[in-house]
Amino acid sequence: MRLGRVLGIMLAVWLLSSLPARAVEVIAHPSVAIPRLNLTYAKGLFSMRQTRWPDGTRAWVFVLPDNHPVHGAFSKEVLNLYPYQLRQTWDRQVYSGTGQAPIEVASEEEMLRRVANTPGAIGYVGRVNPHDPVRIITVD
Repeated sequence: MRLGRVLGIMLAVWLLSSLPARAVEVIAHPSVAIPRLNLTYAKGLFSMRQTRWPDGTRAWVFVLPDNHPVHGAFSKEVLNLYPYQLRQTWDRQVYSGTGQAPIEVASEEEMLRRVANTPGAIGYVGRVNPHDPVRIITVD
């Protein structure tokens, strides 16, 4: 009985440790005081339907180009959406005059720089280094 339980625990630990780590980090300006967002709020921000943080501060949303691999990974892994679904949402809002698209940056380096220098900003990169002046936000 005891050996079976130990083997079961070892199997569970092995399975959990073999899961791939998330390939994308959601980042925000250091002034953003929220350490985690639920998936619904994150989708609202990145779909541009939610334009403010819970404290009322303006949220500035930065994204990478549609064809960037990190954008694809972010859309699928973090938001559970395909990149084309985000694009359709943005285009619908822009063309109907009910909203705007997020600010597109050309590279992860530019993303880090713009998010770090824009109070209220949120974006994403493949990996954050310890010296990067941004806050990591957990989305669950």
